[in-house]
Amino acid sequence: MRHLLVYIVSFLSVLGVAAQDTTDVYHSKLDSMQYLSNVTIFAKKLYREVIPAQTLNGRQLERLNSHSVADAIRYFAGVQIKDYGGVGGIKTIDIRSMGTNHLGVYYDGIQLGNPQNGQIDLGRFSLDNIDEISIYNGQKSEIFQPARDFGSAGSVYLRTRRPKFEGDKRDNLNVTMRMGSFGLANPSLRWEHRFSQDVSMLINTEYTYATGQYHFRYRKRFSDGVLAWDTTAVRKNGDINAWRIEGALFGYLPEGKWNAKFYYYDSERGIPGAIVNNVWFNAQRQWDRNFFLQGSYQNQFTPKYELMVNAKYAHDYLHYLNPDTTLMLIDNEFWQDELYISTANKYTILRNWDVNLSVDYKWNYLNANLTNFSYPTRHTLLTALATAYTLGGFKAQASLLYTMVNDRYSARNAGEILAKFSKYLHKATPAVFLSYKPIARYDFNLRAFYKRIFRMPTFNDLYYTDIGNSNLRPEYATQYNVGFHYQLYREQGFWRGFRLTADAYYNQVDDKIIAVPRGRGVYRWMMMNIGKVKIRGIDITARTRMAFPADVNVDVNLSYTYQRAQDYSNPSDNGDGGTYKGQIAYIPWHSGSVVVHGSWRAFDLNYSFIYVGERYHVSANILANHEEPWYTHDLSASYKWTMGAVNMKVTAEVNNLLNQYYDVINNYPMPGRNYRLTLKFDI
Repeated sequence: MRHLLVYIVSFLSVLGVAAQDTTDVYHSKLDSMQYLSNVTIFAKKLYREVIPAQTLNGRQLERLNSHSVADAIRYFAGVQIKDYGGVGGIKTIDIRSMGTNHLGVYYDGIQLGNPQNGQIDLGRFSLDNIDEISIYNGQKSEIFQPARDFGSAGSVYLRTRRPKFEGDKRDNLNVTMRMGSFGLANPSLRWEHRFSQDVSMLINTEYTYATGQYHFRYRKRFSDGVLAWDTTAVRKNGDINAWRIEGALFGYLPEGKWNAKFYYYDSERGIPGAIVNNVWFNAQRQWDRNFFLQGSYQNQFTPKYELMVNAKYAHDYLHYLNPDTTLMLIDNEFWQDELYISTANKYTILRNWDVNLSVDYKWNYLNANLTNFSYPTRHTLLTALATAYTLGGFKAQASLLYTMVNDRYSARNAGEILAKFSKYLHKATPAVFLSYKPIARYDFNLRAFYKRIFRMPTFNDLYYTDIGNSNLRPEYATQYNVGFHYQLYREQGFWRGFRLTADAYYNQVDDKIIAVPRGRGVYRWMMMNIGKVKIRGIDITARTRMAFPADVNVDVNLSYTYQRAQDYSNPSDNGDGGTYKGQIAYIPWHSGSVVVHGSWRAFDLNYSFIYVGERYHVSANILANHEEPWYTHDLSASYKWTMGAVNMKVTAEVNNLLNQYYDVINNYPMPGRNYRLTLKFDI
């Protein structure tokens, strides 16, 4: 197909040369040798996708009132955000209420790891260098992928920008400056350079500073509904000082491609803490240093065989300080290392039948300054066998993932090694994805999938001093999904079409790992496999586009989620105030979003609305634990123009337009109305 496209473009180029001189057919330029300019074709490789992803691409991401990846993901259906507030607040997500640790986050095709606690702070990933965000339930609908990609109940894929050059241009430069509320100053620089037609590079760096101070309203009622207090205060110790730099090399081969990337992030932030017991200020601090170096190689050696190799080394440092000696002085440091290598081998048996064998190896090590720490090392070997088959309107994918894990750790007392341990785990988990298009001329698809997967306990779950439990079992998730996708688009007319998707699902999480009290001491806890959750839900997304006279275009995107996520951990705890069959913490029954974008020539206007319904902050669904619904209205307007060789764009944003005071996490108040101004220069 690629060669055919090159031939077509070359042929059209020749016709264009001929059309330039029609006044004298006897002295046509075609009488001599012609040298055509290089032609670069950008195209997305098609594959047999069974369950399409929810996706936000470059232009859509630019229009949203979003500063980080976590802010943008709020607009997807079936996603819950844990946001502790402010520019520097830690932000994690989970999909369909299965827990953050069941979610895989992939950066340019390679998973971001954190074996210490299993959570990825998406707040540290700026949108400045992100070209596309995709969310998959189950797993990505592509069998040609590393074995690790088959190992999550849900996946977020972050694809960074790849250099694109027009004509003979060899360099692109982008300078962006964001300023806003809470003392925000956020300059960034992106430089793209082309060495040759097949090799290019990109360097992107960004600095973020914010005081993090904002006013909030704090109101509390007693269980009988009587107002306890209602006051306004200033959120403090929410500052951040962060720097990020990343660079990449990209190359094309005659039948493949390769890339290499480095990433470094360094931050210091305050942790404002929860507003409890009339305490308005916390002095906790956190320092993070994250580094990784990764590369990918992909080549089609024959029409039937294709190889992909990925490799990565990562080193993360975390320093947490709680200087409050009235409770307990905590000054913890953690160092973790990861080494990862993967090979994927795809073979085409028939034109409509592919198979893939992937083998991954991962090594993790955690070091800490904790007393009597176990210094765990984890070796993980993953092998995935997958197949994809297409027959007319029927598509099917099936995979079997085999996981072998070996943990090695030590028991210590006063720094002396008492014993060394080595534990092994072997598990095989299947997945089946189906799609059917009943009428060829209509873009209407029915789809379904089943997946069984597990997640290993984290190092903190297993080996954290005095809290970890080395006998924990893996946490299992079983997923069922049925749904449909329908879309209709037209090139002409007022109404340009629509897209509608709907999915109903049932998930069950067994052996869920939760912290339970151990003994009578307030601070004595232990991790146990006693949790069980059943989740039933519906995700609906819709999009429509309209074209008005005078170059006015309007896009409307909607998403809605209904979830009934119940705690089945303890059947005996079913009395008043019990947790049995209660909606689990922070999961609303209803949530959704609306995004409306309008454009006219060089002007863009974007309105977004996010709604999160009532919920409880623990599984005991009583009035004292009830959380009110919250919603935000955000508005942005932008204008772009050209001055010589420089393309310029200015964007003004108003977030939380109605100045609503709300908590995403109980006692962690979110900002009220705030503003942001962005200036962009492209050279």
